[in-house]
Amino acid sequence: MSEACHGAEGSGSSVTGFFWHERCFWHDPGAIGVFSRPGEFLQPQPASESPESKRRLKNLLEVSGLIDALAVRKPPPAAHEDLERFHTARYLAALEAGDRARGGDGGDCAPYTPGSLAAARQSTGLAIAAVEAVASGELSRAYALCRPPGHHAEAGRGRGFCLLGNIPVAVLRARALGQVRRVAILDWDVHHGNGQQSAFYADPEVFTVSLHQAGNFPLETGDFQEQGEGEGLGANLNLPLPPGCGLGAYDHAMTELVLPALEAFGPELIVVACGYDACAKDPLGKMLLNSSAFARMTAQVMALAERICGGRLVMVHEGGYSEGYVPLCGHAVIQTLAGSEIRVPDPQNDEIAAWAYQALQPHQRELIDGWREIWAAAGRLSPTGNSPTRNPRA
Repeated sequence: MSEACHGAEGSGSSVTGFFWHERCFWHDPGAIGVFSRPGEFLQPQPASESPESKRRLKNLLEVSGLIDALAVRKPPPAAHEDLERFHTARYLAALEAGDRARGGDGGDCAPYTPGSLAAARQSTGLAIAAVEAVASGELSRAYALCRPPGHHAEAGRGRGFCLLGNIPVAVLRARALGQVRRVAILDWDVHHGNGQQSAFYADPEVFTVSLHQAGNFPLETGDFQEQGEGEGLGANLNLPLPPGCGLGAYDHAMTELVLPALEAFGPELIVVACGYDACAKDPLGKMLLNSSAFARMTAQVMALAERICGGRLVMVHEGGYSEGYVPLCGHAVIQTLAGSEIRVPDPQNDEIAAWAYQALQPHQRELIDGWREIWAAAGRLSPTGNSPTRNPRA
């Protein structure tokens, strides 16, 4: 076996890939805490988008032994020509100039320091390799531990801790090389997936879905009314959920709208922008999920992928800023993705599930059902959306 791959023996679509690189952990946004930039009355502290939540996830996989059930890959960074499929030459040149100097900000709350561009290119390289391995049939599932994240980056600027569009670059490359044609991107990060939306807003062959907290970040995007344009009308679905949504609301949204919409689209490949900041312990989100909720959503998407696209599923790590809780959520997702019995205990799982208002609330049901009626009236749902919804509390 090559030096770039260890862990699970053998090859083929039954093996789940795990793509990571130490370089990604070396990106330093600066001492900005939970803010977008330093200030006179803000005592410096490590940025909320720190390497620790991701490094601790990787470490937990090692300690539990789950990593030995995965095909571990450390691919090369993204090539400049691949970045240019999504990003403007002017933006890439500005990043390169800042990287050679003292760093800067990619545009909107996307601070970076010298060395960050190498980490960002490596992060995008992980997404590229994961998508290629699954699109080509080498693997049926893959998880890319990307950092910095990418789902806020737009063609001409970085946003929200994101410098390069990991998923748009990877999907555009795979399509350009003829590896896949029809792709669905599901983003369950607590913040709106504006990067994917902007990349494919007029493209009928890429269905972008974002399940996020309404009006969090970015403030001006993510409304339900944003459904695509031109030939891409109907290929963008936003579910801006109110703050405080928990297990019942997310399950209702997934079973009644997200999964039927994905099935109706009929992709050849599903990519999940897998953020964990909708967890109950996150400092930048106001949702109430536990690790079991992320595992359940993973299982739902896996089952759908098996039914409609040969199981081809890629999960790309996005946000999640609780250094202690993200590793437990990520381990639960990767365990589910790999179909492994290796689990770790989550001491907070049942407590979070027992919190008040975890059940589907009337205002949440009304909102989600209203969106569903509109999407169904447009003929954009599969019949499976008529199944009754289950609202687990764990």
